[in-house]
Amino acid sequence: MVSASAISSGLRRGDPGFRRISVGLFFAGFTTFALLYATQPLLPQLVDVFAVSPGAASLTVSVTTGGLAVAIIPASAVSERWGRRPVMLWSLLGAVVFGLAAAVAPSFGLLLVLRTLEGVALAGLPAVGMAYLADEIDAGHLGGAMGLYIAGNSVGGFGGRIVVSAIGDLSGSWRAALGGIAVVSAACLVVFWLVLPPSRRFTPTPVAPRELAGEVVSHLRDPVLRRLFAIGLLLMGTFVCAYNFVAFRLLGPPFSLPDLIVGFVFVLYAAGTVTSTIAGRLSARWGTRTTVLVATGVAALGAVAMLAPVLALVVGGLALLTVGFFAGHAVASAAVGQRATHGRAVASGMYLFSYYVGSSVGGTLGGVVFGAAGWSATVGFLVALLAATAIVVAALRSPAPAPPTDSERRTPSLD
Repeated sequence: MVSASAISSGLRRGDPGFRRISVGLFFAGFTTFALLYATQPLLPQLVDVFAVSPGAASLTVSVTTGGLAVAIIPASAVSERWGRRPVMLWSLLGAVVFGLAAAVAPSFGLLLVLRTLEGVALAGLPAVGMAYLADEIDAGHLGGAMGLYIAGNSVGGFGGRIVVSAIGDLSGSWRAALGGIAVVSAACLVVFWLVLPPSRRFTPTPVAPRELAGEVVSHLRDPVLRRLFAIGLLLMGTFVCAYNFVAFRLLGPPFSLPDLIVGFVFVLYAAGTVTSTIAGRLSARWGTRTTVLVATGVAALGAVAMLAPVLALVVGGLALLTVGFFAGHAVASAAVGQRATHGRAVASGMYLFSYYVGSSVGGTLGGVVFGAAGWSATVGFLVALLAATAIVVAALRSPAPAPPTDSERRTPSLD
């Protein structure tokens, strides 16, 4: 049983409930990212089965991240009224159900509809998971719990792709692969439901739409926040585009690798956990602008390396792009919280909205480029996105908190 002092001050490492929360959110993070990008390793199969272009196949990723982007801020507002745990549970349950349904979709059009609904359902996790941790964990011990949650995201990101690739390769069926990862996610949902304790420090506070709109408008008026949102959009567009179409590059000549081997390329995603931590330390020394510029340059170098007809350079280039992406994303997302003096939850939601819009738009446009002009043009598209990122970053001022305007002083905070 949790003591009254733990409830008032938040759980600390070693308190009953701390480990349950950390483990529960780890499984939630795993499930979210395993389902979100489940079709990414299957894009070549979907092209063959449904006789669609690579760009059209990539919509199975784009519509899911797009649905999540649209629903992420409303999901956050709903959690303020109905509670964190119920919203997360229903979100995961809905995503698993839609994931299972997608595995038996009789047509490509219905597959896209179900994947869109899956993304909308998943919005309840990134929107609410961090808020739940901030509610329940003592500020001095939040880093460890948050780190495990982010680790779940990372493990789900590459672990889910490997599971999907393995099932797809062994069975030869994209349906079995999608169904398999949905079943694994259902098992994770059961663990999450059994392990995660109810909120103890959360008080429902319904958010009026007018207040929410006021926070959004206020943040959009801040030029620094606008640039940070743009950085998230451009970097995520680059990252998802690269991973969407590198499989086509590796499956085709001159490499002609088996599906299962190509699936293990997604292990590079794990570099994000370490990279994010290092980037945070570097930003404290170099500043946000310099760190993100360096990260963007590293990603661009990796993109150019992927042009080479040498397997080691393609994989090494993808690794550099991954490192650059995670470094830039970690620093930019942290700068949003530093810059926003009010409505931090809304500001973070807006960053995530931009981030997932970037995933949808970058993945879709990259598919158009790949289908029309091949891999070299796709790399050129990646470099163009990174060049745009560098231009945005170059004009970025310090993310130190800006003094509130008169209208901001009158706007109620939704933190």
